[in-house]
Amino acid sequence: MQSLRSCSTNIPPSLSSSSIPMMTTTAALTGAALSFDEEESMEARIRRLISEHPVIIFSRSSCCMCHVMKKLLVTIGVHPTVIQLDDHEIASLPLPPPPPPPPTTGHGGISSRNPVPAMFIGGSCVGGLESLVALHLSGHLIPKLIEVGAL
Repeated sequence: MQSLRSCSTNIPPSLSSSSIPMMTTTAALTGAALSFDEEESMEARIRRLISEHPVIIFSRSSCCMCHVMKKLLVTIGVHPTVIQLDDHEIASLPLPPPPPPPPTTGHGGISSRNPVPAMFIGGSCVGGLESLVALHLSGHLIPKLIEVGAL
């Protein structure tokens, strides 16, 4: 994992290890330690991080969709934990649920399900930017964030 960052404020990196060069997270703000077991598999580490953080986004460092997701959440008052993954680590992410079938089958094209950015709220995969915006526009995002204690 390249880095772990919180979206709240510009805080200098406070934690480091050989496997993770630079991290800043909400846990660092509250004084809680963020631990990494060197023997823990990437899949287990990702599952653990998902269960430990009410709102978490997995992204690439250059992902503009992740930036938009963070901006939307910060605007509502949520400061997600963001983890930037290297390309070889992205395969360890659980895939988001498949999208519903389109109302018409005019194009017949195959939709690729890129696993990043991937957002999890309360341990459940929300998906990417399109799913987050749909959840927000439907009025279900804020109640879900309140339910998991992120708001």
